[in-house]
Amino acid sequence: MLDIVGREPVDVALIDLNYARDTTSGAEGLELLDRLRERDPDLPVVVMTAWATVDVAVTAMHHGANDFIEKPWENQRLLSVLRNQLALAKARRQGRRLADENALLRGAAEEMIAASPAMQDVLTMARQVAPSTASVLVTGEPGTGKSLLARMIHGWSDRAEAPLISVNVGGLPETVFESEMFGHVKGAFTDARADRAGRFELADGGTLFLDEIGNVPPAQQARLLRALETGEFERVGSSRTQHSDVRIVSATNADLQELVAKGSFREDLLFRINTVEIRLPPLRERRDDIAPLATAALGRKATQYGRGLGGFEPAALAAMAQYAWPGNVRELNSVVERAVLLASGSLVTLADLRLSAGRQAPPSLEDMSLEDAERALIRSALRRHDGSVPAAAEALGLSRSAMYRRLEKLGLRPEEG
Repeated sequence: MLDIVGREPVDVALIDLNYARDTTSGAEGLELLDRLRERDPDLPVVVMTAWATVDVAVTAMHHGANDFIEKPWENQRLLSVLRNQLALAKARRQGRRLADENALLRGAAEEMIAASPAMQDVLTMARQVAPSTASVLVTGEPGTGKSLLARMIHGWSDRAEAPLISVNVGGLPETVFESEMFGHVKGAFTDARADRAGRFELADGGTLFLDEIGNVPPAQQARLLRALETGEFERVGSSRTQHSDVRIVSATNADLQELVAKGSFREDLLFRINTVEIRLPPLRERRDDIAPLATAALGRKATQYGRGLGGFEPAALAAMAQYAWPGNVRELNSVVERAVLLASGSLVTLADLRLSAGRQAPPSLEDMSLEDAERALIRSALRRHDGSVPAAAEALGLSRSAMYRRLEKLGLRPEEG
């Protein structure tokens, strides 16, 4: 095995801790494990032994094993462990690749996992528009990573060596908005004890990231629009017009088109900030990224807190894959951090995660049987029509009698919708 590992790529190694007759110490397997680690520190190694004790498991983990199997093993358990280690190894490779790419962000040790097709599309678009001067609007639910994507766009742009200035414009009180954005001169107001540069001035030549753009008060939107359109502004208390060359990246979790329709957001401002719109999908739409994201978070937090954790138990990974994640990546990072602090073994368990009950995501249609899919569609139609069977039947294109036959067949009652 050592010759193979040194000569050609190996995805995962499954080794016995004892392979000489009448040997039960596990010393031979631990020695092999140490030598495998020397040859390839990143190779996932699963050990197996018939003498499964906590001490043996802990010793193997301390020597670098990624998981542990008892003999006689269950085939399903063995296959699950091997698949899990292959997935985690892929996630680690992905994380290292992204970390190398993100070194462009002036040494920022951040990464955006993009194993899922949805996120690969996002990063492809971001890379395409980054070198331009076009305004970019990043949309998505809270916790999806909008500010991180903004930093990545800046890092991939021709302005990467210039400043990236971030400001939560929606959180600025109206009384200080102009001063924060455009600066002020000494004596402009009571507390203006010295001249001060605003964010537009500080970002000159670089990128200005306007976070929570949907929350800018209507009274301030005209002032912001002028600066975005012309690059011109005046410090508060000054009549001298200044100019700033900035590339604008904005972000919001609001529906700006809806705000325009309500009259609370200027349509011309929306046109100015969304030359290119990039939507970050919620975590429930990028489930291929959950295991890599969790693994990356585990590595960071285990290092931060000095915990020797080797990964997640399969049941924990499965639960995270099915969880709804209403708080998206931010919630995932918080859950993993808590689990790192609570874990008592070498692997994070399902119990360590303490996921909220009732937030398991429903299976997708691709994972359902025909009967389960039919049941789900009928329940959804009944909910939409407040339990009205005739209305639900019409929405599904069924006659009333056909709908009742299906309800009886599936064991459903109208009130279950």
